Amino acid sequence: MIEKKQFYINGTWVAPVAGQDHQVINPSTEEPCAVISLGGQADTDAAVAAAKAALPGWMATPVEDRITLLENLLAVYMDRGEDLAQAMSVAMGAPIDMSRTSQVGAGAYHLKNFIRAAKAFPWEHPFDERTDGARIIHEAVGVCALITPWNWPMNQVTLKVGAALVAGNTMVLKPSEESPLDAMVFAELMDEAGFPPGVFNLVNGDGVGVGSQLTAHADVDMVSFTGSTRAGKLISKSAADTLKRVHLELGGKGANLIFADADEKAVKRGVLHVMENSGQSCNAPTRMMVEADAYDRVVEEATAMAAKIQVGPADQSGRHIGPVVNESQWNKIQDLIQTGIDDGARLIAGGVGRPEGLNKGFYVRPTVFADVTPDMTIANEEIFGPVLSIMKFDTEEEAVRIANDTPYGLTNYVQSSDGARRNRLARQLRSGMVEMNGMSRGTGAPFGGMKMSGNGREGGAHGIHDFVEIKSISGWSDD
Repeated sequence: MIEKKQFYINGTWVAPVAGQDHQVINPSTEEPCAVISLGGQADTDAAVAAAKAALPGWMATPVEDRITLLENLLAVYMDRGEDLAQAMSVAMGAPIDMSRTSQVGAGAYHLKNFIRAAKAFPWEHPFDERTDGARIIHEAVGVCALITPWNWPMNQVTLKVGAALVAGNTMVLKPSEESPLDAMVFAELMDEAGFPPGVFNLVNGDGVGVGSQLTAHADVDMVSFTGSTRAGKLISKSAADTLKRVHLELGGKGANLIFADADEKAVKRGVLHVMENSGQSCNAPTRMMVEADAYDRVVEEATAMAAKIQVGPADQSGRHIGPVVNESQWNKIQDLIQTGIDDGARLIAGGVGRPEGLNKGFYVRPTVFADVTPDMTIANEEIFGPVLSIMKFDTEEEAVRIANDTPYGLTNYVQSSDGARRNRLARQLRSGMVEMNGMSRGTGAPFGGMKMSGNGREGGAHGIHDFVEIKSISGWSDD
C-alpha cells in the first residue's frame, strides 16, 4: 500500500500539523490503495499564508515569464503522463487505456490552450482612442482556493490551475479525497517546472474540513469549485461573509434531442457518451428525447448498443467502462435504477446489481430505460452513473419545453440534418453549451453552465477571464 501523508506548502513537502488518516479505496477491488492525511485548520492556514506571501511577487512577474513556466509545466506533465494515468485509474476507477488517453489527455489539452490564449490575451490596453490616459488592466484576483472533483481529476485541476497561474494568482488546491493521488503527482510537476515557492500549494482534505475552511477564509479572494449543486450552494453561502468571488461548475441533466432526420450514428453516439467514464460526467446527455416517428427504431438501437458495452476492472486494457468511484455512489445509483422501475419506466438494458461475473467492486450494469416521462425521478435527478432515460416528443416546441424544464443548464444536444432547426434550438435551449450532430466545441471554447449548473466558464481565454480583475485607469502616462 502506498502511503503519502505530506502536503505541498510554500515550495516544499511538509508533514501535516493536524492531519487525520484517510484510506483511499480502489473502486475496482474495494480494497485500500493508499493512505493520505486530511488537513486541519492549521494546515489550511499555513497554505493560505504561503499563497498570500507569494502573491505580490507572482503578480509582478511579467506575463511572458508566467507563460514560460506554464510551458515548462506542460513538458513535465507529458513526461509524467503514465504516473498520472496510473494514479487516476487506481483511485477513481478509470480504465487504464481511457486514463492514458482521455483523462491525461484532457489536462495536456487545457494547458496547451491556456498557453495559446495567454499569448493573445489583452492584459493591458487603452480604453479607447477618444479618452487620453484611459487604460484597462487585467490583473490577478488574488489568493484562490481551487476545489476539484474525483470524476475527471486532471481535467479539472488543469482548467483551474492553468488559468489561475497565467493570470498571476497564487493558490491552494484541495483535490477530492476520493482521488487525491494524481493531484499529489501534479504537485511534484509544479515543483519540477520551477514555480516560485508559495505560488501553488496543496492540502488534502474533505469538503467539511479543508473545503469549508478555504471557502470561509478571510485571506482567500476567490473560490473555484467543481462538484455537486448541493455543495455549490453551501460554498456560496460560506463565501458570502467575506464577499469573495465564487466560480462554480456544477451538475447537469443534459437533453439529447434526436429528430427523425438525425444521422445514422446519432443514437450510438448518445449512448456511448452517457456510458463514458462510467456515467460520471456532468455534461452527459442522460435524457435522450426522441421524435415520435423515430422512437421505436431509436429504442431498438439503444438497446443493442447498451448490450455491447463491457464492464471490467480499471487495470485491464480495453474499451470497457470501469467501476463508479465508491460505495456511496454505487448505492445511490442502484436506488435510482430501482426507482425508475418502480415508477413505471420500461427497463430495456441493465438493471440493479453488478454485471454478471463481477461480485466485488463498485460496478454498475449499463442501464437504459424507455418510455420515461418528465415527471419521473430518473428524468429529473442527476444519477451520475451509466444510466440513460429515453423519452418521446411529438413537436419541436414540446421538445424544447421538456428539455428546459429542469433546474440544470449545463449542456444540451441536438441531432438533426435540418440546419435551420438546429440554429433555432441552439438559441432556445437554456444551457451554457449546445452541441449538435456530434461536433465538439472549438479549441479553447468555454465550458460552463447556467441555472443550477453554475456560473463560471472554464478553458481558453474565457477561463482566464474568470481569474482576473478588470482595473480601469485614468491619467495613464505613455512617457
